[in-house]
Amino acid sequence: MLEDTTRINMLYDFYGNLLTDKQRECLELYYQDDLSLAEIADNSGISRQGVHDLIKRAVKTLEKAEEKLALVKRFMDQEKELRRLRGILAGDIGPGERREALAIVERLLD
Repeated sequence: MLEDTTRINMLYDFYGNLLTDKQRECLELYYQDDLSLAEIADNSGISRQGVHDLIKRAVKTLEKAEEKLALVKRFMDQEKELRRLRGILAGDIGPGERREALAIVERLLD
């Protein structure tokens, strides 16, 4: 569940502007403020099922955007490369490590 919540929050950070105001509000209340569907329904004046459907559609919109644009995947790949680069630079750098560090920088700049 935590991985799912983290992923949806990351998708929201990248693509949240593609959602309606109501979808953004419900996603924030559910995934960031940890409110239940019933609590959100009470606050929003819609049914619990309505909130569930709204959140489900919003997540589907975020997932579709990621399928097309892959910004989250690219971000995660870059973060992994940067961690590797930090590890290389933190140690003793020989010619092999220098070449690897340069290759990482080149990939990140592309």
